[in-house]
Amino acid sequence: MADSNTETTGASSGSVGADENATQIQPIRMPTIEEIRAQEVWNNCAVRAVTSGVMGGGLGLMMGLFLGALDNPIMHDTMTARQQFVFTAKQMGQRSWNSCKTFAVMGLVFSAAECIVEKARAKHDTTNTAIAGCVTGGSMSARGGPKAACIGCAGFATFSVLIEKFFDRHT
Repeated sequence: MADSNTETTGASSGSVGADENATQIQPIRMPTIEEIRAQEVWNNCAVRAVTSGVMGGGLGLMMGLFLGALDNPIMHDTMTARQQFVFTAKQMGQRSWNSCKTFAVMGLVFSAAECIVEKARAKHDTTNTAIAGCVTGGSMSARGGPKAACIGCAGFATFSVLIEKFFDRHT
């Protein structure tokens, strides 16, 4: 009987050792000086806003080109193929440039507002996104008057929060 007890104890202690080897904890790696400096640069609201503006402009440019190519304007029967091509290219260019400006301003305003609110509140949560969306939507639709600014604020804030929730759920 004593022999069977020692065998079970040995077997159980052997299996614990095997589990310990299977789940090894990796040591924590300290960030390098370059990584710390890059993080400090990225934490600057101006850098974030300009980067978002440039990326938004690029997205708007591509979307404008794509959607401008899909437009099918009524062509004059008197226009030659070359004239129709030039006319379509000019319209695509105008649409691309307008989309580029709109998306650049949208990205810049949203990113700047979110960064400023996040730094002021010292939190990263959905409230920052809602406030930044409201500021962006309101400022982009302010030319239409106060009613349009309020609707733009509510709409863009809602859209921003929904997108935030959608991406948080899948991470």
